[in-house]
Amino acid sequence: YNRVWIPDNEEVWQSAEITKNYKAGDRFLHMQLEDGTELNYPVDPAALPPLRNPDILVGENDLTALSYLHEPAVLHN
Repeated sequence: YNRVWIPDNEEVWQSAEITKNYKAGDRFLHMQLEDGTELNYPVDPAALPPLRNPDILVGENDLTALSYLHEPAVLHN
């Protein structure tokens, strides 16, 4: 399963792991937050949440080496 970033009012972005495969037409992503909280995240198929980079890339000095380059990835790095 993939890990993604979801918007958060307090932390700006929060990491979550998708716990069930997404199929076209699904209205929710089934996720688990890092603190263990399970979440059914409403999703717009045209705007899926950004994917999180593998842990091996955390702290990378060269941002162009990141697999996914977007706001939450840059802030986390």
